[in-house]
Amino acid sequence: MKLRVFPHRRFDTKGADGQANGFLIPVYNHHDQFVPDERAPKQVYLTVCTSGTRKGPHLHMKRWGYFTCVRGNARIVAKFGDEYVVAYTGQDHGYQTIEVPPGIPNCLESVGDGDAYILNTPCPAWHVEDQDDHPVTGWDPPPGI
Repeated sequence: MKLRVFPHRRFDTKGADGQANGFLIPVYNHHDQFVPDERAPKQVYLTVCTSGTRKGPHLHMKRWGYFTCVRGNARIVAKFGDEYVVAYTGQDHGYQTIEVPPGIPNCLESVGDGDAYILNTPCPAWHVEDQDDHPVTGWDPPPGI
């Protein structure tokens, strides 16, 4: 099994005077059809992994995760059965979005020299009355992951 990944194109932007003023990365567009309508984002939040750290592992039984690193670089490690799978997102990886299905333990890691600013656009949204956070057992990725 592998994680589904959707690459994003970076567009340089210019002001009315024709001078470069930054860039734009379309993180989610319904028309791309990467995310089916029934799993369209219901929340957007930013999480930051400081340099060299990780968040997780996490396990959600109902929630799909769609992770896009918008500053720095991040690695998503997921466990499908006994197999660990890795996908990258961020400045050096085309700002691609990584899909993590429900029931798949995963963690987010900052890779490189700086912090990783990661957008998550999950479905369904987190709610205090249904947090969908479950314990992860048997998380032991091999060295090098």
